[in-house]
Amino acid sequence: MSASKKKIQHPRAKHDFKGRTCSITGIGAYVPERILTNADLEKIVETTDEWIMSRTGIKQRRIAADDEFTSDLGAAAARRAMAMAGVKPEEIDLIIVATITPDMPFPATACLVQQKIGAHRAAAFDLEAACSGFIYALEVGQQFINSHTYNTVLIIGAEKLSSIIDWKDRNTCVLFGDGAGAAILQNRSDSHGLLATCMGSDGTKADLLSMPGGGSRCPATAKSVSDRAHFLRMDGKDVFKNAVNAMCAAAREVLQRCELDISQIKLVIPHQANLRIIDAVADRLGGTPEQMFVNLDKYGNTSAASVAIALDEAVATGKIQRGDLVLIVAFGAGLTWAAAVIEW
Repeated sequence: MSASKKKIQHPRAKHDFKGRTCSITGIGAYVPERILTNADLEKIVETTDEWIMSRTGIKQRRIAADDEFTSDLGAAAARRAMAMAGVKPEEIDLIIVATITPDMPFPATACLVQQKIGAHRAAAFDLEAACSGFIYALEVGQQFINSHTYNTVLIIGAEKLSSIIDWKDRNTCVLFGDGAGAAILQNRSDSHGLLATCMGSDGTKADLLSMPGGGSRCPATAKSVSDRAHFLRMDGKDVFKNAVNAMCAAAREVLQRCELDISQIKLVIPHQANLRIIDAVADRLGGTPEQMFVNLDKYGNTSAASVAIALDEAVATGKIQRGDLVLIVAFGAGLTWAAAVIEW
C-alpha cells in the first residue's frame, strides 16, 4: 500500500458525530474569459514582465467583464461542482460563499447565488476570511454535515478583485485576478473525507492587508474616494513573512493531528499568492517540487477562490485520485490562516 493510501484513524472519531464524516463529492471552478497579461500591464503602470515574473511568478490573470459579478462567478463554479456530484439545485441545504468582494454589502452574495442556481430550499450566508475563506467555509460546512443538520452543503470561494484594485499601484495591481471555485460537501460512507482542519487569526496585524474604505469606519465620501481608500492596500514585505510562517505552522498542525508527515501527502495545494511564498513553504515543510501544485502563473492571486480553483484543476488533470491524501493551506488578510488534510 502506498504511503498516500495509508489507512489512518479518523481524528474526529472521538467526537459525537455518530460516525458521520464529510467529503467533497463535487468540485468546480470558473474563471472569466478575459486574460490580462504582464505585457498588457506594462501599458498601464510602470512595470515589466521580468519584474513581475521574478518577484511573483505570475504571467497572466483573468479579469471579469463589467457586467459579470462575484455572484455570477460563484454560480458558474457551483453548477460545475453540482454536475460532478450529481446534485440537483433542490437538494442543496446550505450555501456558504467566502468572499471579500461581495456584489454589495448586503444582501449576502450567497443569497444571490441561491437565486441564480435555483436552490430554493437552501439557507445562505457569506463568510469573510480573505484568502483563507474557502478553507474556513470547508470547516464551517462540515460541521453541518457531521452534526446531521444538513446533508448537502455548497461552499464557494469567489472574487472579483479587479473591482477593488488600484490600477495606479504597480505593487498590487500585478498580483490579483478574478475567479471562483466551489465544492459540494456530503457524507460518503466509503471515505473519511475531511480528516482535520485548523484555523487561526491575528487581528493585531490587520493593517498589513486591507481595504480601508466602504465600511462603517470609513463610509464613502468625496474625500475617501479622492484618498483612494476604496482600493486594496498591502504591506508586501510583512505579508510575505507572516504568510510563510503561518502557512507552515498550520500545515504542521493538521499533519500532526492526523499523525502524518509530509511524505505521505500526495499533493499540497497552497494558496496561490506568490511563487516565492510557495517555494519557501515547500522548503520548510520538506515537500518535494512534485508535491506542490502551482497554477499561479495563469490566474494570479484570486483570494478566497485560489485554493478551490487549484483543487479543481488538480482533480481535472488527474493529479489527485480517489484515496489520495491532499493538504490545502492558505493565508490572508485579517490576518487569517487555515489548513486541512483531505482523503480524496
